[in-house]
Amino acid sequence: MTGPLEGVLVADFSRVLAGPLATATLADLGATVVKVERPGTGDDTRQWGPPWTDNSSSYFESANRTKKSVELDLADPGDRELAVELARRADVLVENFKDGTLARHGLGYDAVAAANPGVVYASVTGFGSRAGRDLPGYDFLVQAVGGLMSITGTPESPTKVGVALVDVLTSKDAVVGILAALRAREVTGRGQRVEVNLLSSLLAALVNQGSSYLATGESPSAMGNRHPSIAPYETLAAQDGHLAVGCGNDGQFRRLTSVLGLPWLGTDRRFARNADRVAHRPELVALLEAQLGTHDVDFWVDRLATVGVPAGRVGSVAEAFGLATRLGLEPVVDVGPGALGQVRSPLTFSETPVSRYAAPPRLGEHNTDVRHWLTEESDR
Repeated sequence: MTGPLEGVLVADFSRVLAGPLATATLADLGATVVKVERPGTGDDTRQWGPPWTDNSSSYFESANRTKKSVELDLADPGDRELAVELARRADVLVENFKDGTLARHGLGYDAVAAANPGVVYASVTGFGSRAGRDLPGYDFLVQAVGGLMSITGTPESPTKVGVALVDVLTSKDAVVGILAALRAREVTGRGQRVEVNLLSSLLAALVNQGSSYLATGESPSAMGNRHPSIAPYETLAAQDGHLAVGCGNDGQFRRLTSVLGLPWLGTDRRFARNADRVAHRPELVALLEAQLGTHDVDFWVDRLATVGVPAGRVGSVAEAFGLATRLGLEPVVDVGPGALGQVRSPLTFSETPVSRYAAPPRLGEHNTDVRHWLTEESDR
């Protein structure tokens, strides 16, 4: 068995990031994913560069590995018939079209489920299928209207997260929903529609910040790298840069103060308990940074690690890959000669490992094979 989803067929009618990243995860898990693309142009992200690759763009390659690409024009009767046949054979269909678009081509949930009662039909939208069905669903927009920008950066400068994080979160929610629906199908024999949307996924991911609003009726605000409920849990300046320090309990704080040569802070009534430290954060940070400034970041990181205080250098993406490599996590996998390396799946299984990595497809790379397969007599 090459993966836990071996034998599952996924019809991927999605574009950009949330949908394609979800289907890429399903491919990692062993599913066969057939990606349907617009003839001539394909997925929007093939044009989202630089950086460019020999295939298309590094953006496209981040979410489309181990898939088969077939070009189908849904406005063409012959191609539409092939798309409908693909949906009829699929275990899972994933789409992120504007509400009603696929239905006009005979590929809406009702039509697909009538021909394929076992299908798990996953729809990804920006703002749901009700009053927000016509709103454009772009990650940047949802980060803005969904409150994430208001708690990122500083109060004077609302800031987006450095990646399309809402798309990533939504993709993971989509995968959870799809896997749950596949499990339910084992019991009932029936598929179902799974709906996820960017705004709901973001609100659920606000966790403590969302709960804070519900508890107080007041919206939290941006605090830079500080935590609203824990101190010190932020970046602190040392001699040659910044280190992230996260003291999640009073014991860790006392060990921090001991390493810094400031043990008295652990018993000072302003700082002894976490709630007190949060209330007196400016005074605390000034005292900590005065001592941290006597040595460089690495000096402090090494010493704090020996006593179990979470601390680390604020590093670059390159340094993050280097750290993962040193820790034996093997973060990059080879997907073939001349192909861009891929980030290894974060999932590890003892019995059904993720092992079938393949390069993202060129546009229409599998046209001949997929079209021939779809015209064969179905075994269903």
